Amino acid sequence: MIENTNISISIRRQCQLLEVNRNRLEATAPKMNSDDLGLCRLIDEIHLQAPAFGARQIRDLLRVEYGKSVGRHRVGRLMKVMGVEAIYCRPRTSIPGKGDEHKKSPYLLRNKEIVKPDEVWCTDITYIPMGGSFCYLVAVMDWHTRAVLSWKLSNTMDVDFCLEAFREAVEISGKMPEIFNTDQGSQFTSEAWREELGSHKIELSMDGKGCWVDNVFIERLWRSVKYEEVYLREYRDLHELECALGKWFDRYNHWRPHSSLAGYRPWEVYRPKGKNPIEREEDKAA
Repeated sequence: MIENTNISISIRRQCQLLEVNRNRLEATAPKMNSDDLGLCRLIDEIHLQAPAFGARQIRDLLRVEYGKSVGRHRVGRLMKVMGVEAIYCRPRTSIPGKGDEHKKSPYLLRNKEIVKPDEVWCTDITYIPMGGSFCYLVAVMDWHTRAVLSWKLSNTMDVDFCLEAFREAVEISGKMPEIFNTDQGSQFTSEAWREELGSHKIELSMDGKGCWVDNVFIERLWRSVKYEEVYLREYRDLHELECALGKWFDRYNHWRPHSSLAGYRPWEVYRPKGKNPIEREEDKAA
């Protein structure tokens, strides 16, 4: 029912009228060829292993390790499409938008002891390779318990699917965080994001420039989901990827033990049945 060639009504407006989630549409044909998509997959793996590497070092590693003779400018162009850069230059997904409607917030978590669920939530966006295409993944995580409250896929890196993830996290958890930490990406400095969270009286916190460690827990989540799921499979389309990630995040929350939680699962610490299991471990130690 969506008419891609309709010049009088945009696809976004058509989706609003039909009450269709625009991010659920089939991804548009990528503007990159198969060679570019293959390079993006390798660049993503290298970036996870060495996030401080810039285009020159990645170019050299592609040549030495994978036999790929490519230029620095091509590597840099693909990194921009993917949304990654060396950490000291700040990830591309973290570049704030321009104009008065985009405002930064201070980092509120430095030296702050976070001791309970729903005290702080955090979010981030990452690149996901997908067969002959790619998309972006956003997730909302509870800082204290590492529980993933919601996640969304999109073929564009806009604020809409981030807002959808936030609203779903509120619906699932039935709670609101006191503080919400993000990077300095244009999605999170936008007026739409600030107004949405401000309407719930949530304090906004943002990582310092190039300080990926300020949001380190969700960075570790990306490493886990890619090495344990994404890099092991070849997804035919967005629907197949969505189903696979749904199973992985369910296992992550409810089955996979977490070392920082004394071996408990994130969800049994986030929503314990009875006394919090981490508190019981602390009581034994005392």
